[in-house]
Amino acid sequence: MTLRQIAGLGALLSLAMPGLALAEEAVPTLNSGDTAWMLTATALVLFMTIPGLALFYGGMVRSKNVLSVMMQCFAITGLISILWMVYGYSLAFDTTGMEKGVLNFSSFVGGFSKAFLNGVTPASLTAAFPEAVFITFQMTFAIITPALIVGAFAERMKFSAMLIFMAVWFTLVYAPIAHMVWSGDGALMWDWGVLDFAGGTVVHINAGIAGLVCCLVLGKRKGYPTTPMAPHNLGYTLIGAAMLWIGWFGFNAGSAAAANGTAGMAMLVTQIATAAAALGWMFAEWIFHGKPSALGIASGVVAGLVAITPAAGTVGPMGALVIGLASGVICYFCATSLKRKLGYDDSLDAFGVHGIGGIVGALLTGIFAAPALGGFGAVDDIGAQFWIQAKGVIFTVVYTAIVTYIILKVLDMVMGLRVTEEEESIGLDLAQHNERGYNL
Repeated sequence: MTLRQIAGLGALLSLAMPGLALAEEAVPTLNSGDTAWMLTATALVLFMTIPGLALFYGGMVRSKNVLSVMMQCFAITGLISILWMVYGYSLAFDTTGMEKGVLNFSSFVGGFSKAFLNGVTPASLTAAFPEAVFITFQMTFAIITPALIVGAFAERMKFSAMLIFMAVWFTLVYAPIAHMVWSGDGALMWDWGVLDFAGGTVVHINAGIAGLVCCLVLGKRKGYPTTPMAPHNLGYTLIGAAMLWIGWFGFNAGSAAAANGTAGMAMLVTQIATAAAALGWMFAEWIFHGKPSALGIASGVVAGLVAITPAAGTVGPMGALVIGLASGVICYFCATSLKRKLGYDDSLDAFGVHGIGGIVGALLTGIFAAPALGGFGAVDDIGAQFWIQAKGVIFTVVYTAIVTYIILKVLDMVMGLRVTEEEESIGLDLAQHNERGYNL
């Protein structure tokens, strides 16, 4: 098995598992410790979407829409799981035709040699654990990315349009970006040298930019910004944020693809950055708004988790502290002042937290991955790596924005994206699902 065939683990392979490159021709053997950890990490990442994200978002909408948001998270989990099995895994991680330094069609997206998980058996290995576990681990990333977008258009998109949009977006945006960043030698952004340990670019910038385009194309909610639209249950939101915090250790430490020192450091820096961002957002809000809020600290937690994601395998504790503080403060201003100034209705701040947090994290990874600043990455020239990270960010932003816009416009022409004004007033729980979140 070649290094290239051990696809999907981004720049971490050369950093976390240098022995793999040396054992190019060796037959990989199963490591039960690594397998046990990857099984655990996979469950933790699924825990982030359902129940974590479902509760986090569910608490932030008005009571008449709580079920619609949770339903969307559940439906996306089911939909993407099946699409991943049918062709998603193959599109993201099929390495046929790829060659280091050679730019061709396979540099942008995989083929269909792994469609329907062809050839995957209990004996198939990726690194030192079963390929089936790797497939499921990567599936959970593919699930949460479109689920994050839900926060941008909450309370106003048809359920049917949402399902079709997510299926098409996953096919045309998520799978190619994952392939370009993580599928190994010959992939576009991999060959550029973009560092994305656990999905800052693939997951968060991708989802955040798509969310921004969604809320711009759909338009503002009825009554926004004059009508109060306060979260109906911040208890749900805090519980959801706590589940995301815990689940994120599977996200970041799991991306080491082994129970090793890199996983341990990824866990440590994730905790440091998240704590710093939570405090950064809280104190920024306290200073500029007068009081610290529960919604603020929950949002700060997620901003920190997002920002440390691309950096978790390569930065040290001090780098994590800076990344956390920076993301907490910057995301606070982007989710409040910037949103008000520009006037877009990003319902639950998918762009302000995930888009901006992902960009901050991706760029700062290029700085703090350097050993000179306490990092553990193979970064000798900080300026050059920063430019590589910026190039990856710019490409992802442009590609995602354009393709997402086209998908939405076509769907709007074919079937319409928004519910009617009357349905919006009633609430999507009743209008789309004929159910109520609360019968009091």
